[in-house]
Amino acid sequence: MTLLIPLRLPSAANLREHWRVRHKRVQAQRQIVALYIGGKRPPALPVVVTLTRIAPRALDSDNLQGAWKAGRDEVAKWLGVPDNDPRVTWEYGQRRGGVGEYAVTIVVGAV
Repeated sequence: MTLLIPLRLPSAANLREHWRVRHKRVQAQRQIVALYIGGKRPPALPVVVTLTRIAPRALDSDNLQGAWKAGRDEVAKWLGVPDNDPRVTWEYGQRRGGVGEYAVTIVVGAV
């Protein structure tokens, strides 16, 4: 299963935002991911989940994983497991988009 979601993932570690603003951003990210995966049936475990960020500028690896935290939590919830379940392998990637192009792709596949 491959999903392309129009979602902007900023570097959460570098944002200096009030806790309410952060909470609202995280909830919005989770809701958008849930909207796109909600009607789909989760695959049997074990699976590999590849989370790719598309944006004009790249993030370093630790900021990339941090930016995906809300999305990862929502995918794990959909799979019915905690995000540290050993049957789920999490992979991260990113690719350059055009100016003003922001999106994410979520690929869930068998091991």
